[in-house]
Amino acid sequence: MAKPTGNAKPFEMKWTRQQLAEIALSIGAALLIASYIRYTIQGEMLRLTEILLIAGGVLLLASIVLGFPNIRDYFSKRSSQLGTNTSILTLGVVAILVVVNYLGQEHHKRFDVTSEKLYTLSDQTKKIVQGLKKDVTIIRFGKTPDQGLDDLMAEYKNLSPHIKFQNVDPQEKPEIAKEYGATHMGDIVAASGDRKEHIEPGMAGQPSEQDITSTIMKITRDKVKMVCFVTGHGEKSLADNEGAGYSAVDQGLKREGFNTNSVNLVSSGSVPSDCDVLVIAGPTKALFPQETEMVSKYLDDGGKALIEEDPISEKSQQNPNLESIYQPWNINVGTNVIVDVSGVGRYLGTGPAAPVVIDFGDSPITKNLKGGMTFFPLARTVSIADKNKTEPLDTELLKTSARSFTIPNLDQKEVKFDPKTDTAGPLSLGVAANRASVGKEGRLVVIGNSNFAANQFVGSQENGDLFFNTIDWLAQDENLISIRPKSPTNRRVTLTESQWSMLRWFDLFFLPGLVIFAGVYIWWKRR
Repeated sequence: MAKPTGNAKPFEMKWTRQQLAEIALSIGAALLIASYIRYTIQGEMLRLTEILLIAGGVLLLASIVLGFPNIRDYFSKRSSQLGTNTSILTLGVVAILVVVNYLGQEHHKRFDVTSEKLYTLSDQTKKIVQGLKKDVTIIRFGKTPDQGLDDLMAEYKNLSPHIKFQNVDPQEKPEIAKEYGATHMGDIVAASGDRKEHIEPGMAGQPSEQDITSTIMKITRDKVKMVCFVTGHGEKSLADNEGAGYSAVDQGLKREGFNTNSVNLVSSGSVPSDCDVLVIAGPTKALFPQETEMVSKYLDDGGKALIEEDPISEKSQQNPNLESIYQPWNINVGTNVIVDVSGVGRYLGTGPAAPVVIDFGDSPITKNLKGGMTFFPLARTVSIADKNKTEPLDTELLKTSARSFTIPNLDQKEVKFDPKTDTAGPLSLGVAANRASVGKEGRLVVIGNSNFAANQFVGSQENGDLFFNTIDWLAQDENLISIRPKSPTNRRVTLTESQWSMLRWFDLFFLPGLVIFAGVYIWWKRR
């Protein structure tokens, strides 16, 4: 076996600057890609991810330094300069897109073109969320996020830094699920301080804006106020699910963070002390004098009340006998019926006995209703008795059109204006009043109709907003006064069998035939 001669040199590997630059570039790029992948998977910048990012950056910088002579020689060529210009232009366009994307992310803006603004948070939600002074955490427990809920909660987070939202897998973090009381996949819990509340999903499998906003109010309010509805005289019932009932009002008040209760003044002996607002909704029988005294005393002591009186029927002669309550408040309730012959009611599916109001008084109750409309099936006038008085402070809330007028009742055969007995419009059918008494501020709202807030009509136009804004004002929760979320309008087209048959023939034969005829005609002209 041959031995190496004395002049032989051991094997040596020499690296050129270019080779070192290429190695540094390859390893640095690999480390940067690895750090990015780890960050996207883990969702946070952990220590190892930071090390990979820094090492990759250092190696990338080293490759530029080591390969600088070759880079300089490359860019000295004319072809390279042309390529460089193209590359710079491309990078410029990419940079512009990155900046635009960043600005869009930081300054989020969407345009909602639906007529009901279904994809825009309501004024009520904006007021409540922007006015938060406590942190609210909302957690959805599930394996995968719900994109619809994520998008909705992004809108909430844009309104206030107090809103926090996150998705949590209860199997990976069971301790959080236990802390918030989540027991099922898909549970959504809102918490503020020590108060926690489950948000129930709606029909679409996720909670609506109303559900989320209502829950936020419940867990951030210091006190849940009580709205009491008087019973015993044929008033609207909170338990009545029929068209004339007030079950929708009951649900709506609870969504706004109120508690509701029915009270009988005869059995209770007075207005209960826990009633923050008292409602007398459309009594059809007279209240006892002792009951009206209870209501008057309640108001004199700084209480708040809403009274809704419907017109008196000549046949039944129903009269709640509430004049003794109204007199100290400078309010006059007419013994009449308002008729509106402007024809606006046709667009709402009502007749002249349901006056439409588009003229609203200057009050916190109605300030957000301007531009909308409300209507009142079978109403009577409610106005300021003496407009020269300055105490109490009265405001006429609702004015009918100039083409409205009063009639004694609807029992007469022919409805027409009689200048001798009737009053021409515009007519007032609602008054809000407040006055100071024994160091407290009492508030009273009287509206000459109770049906506007019944199940059948409360969801139409601004009727519901009028009722709930009134309660908010009376409860001195004026931050809640606003326009609430709307439901989508039903725009489905219903066709008869003959119309459907005609449409089918038109679709199957006429349109294809027209296209074929046009094609043959063009071919004939060009041949």
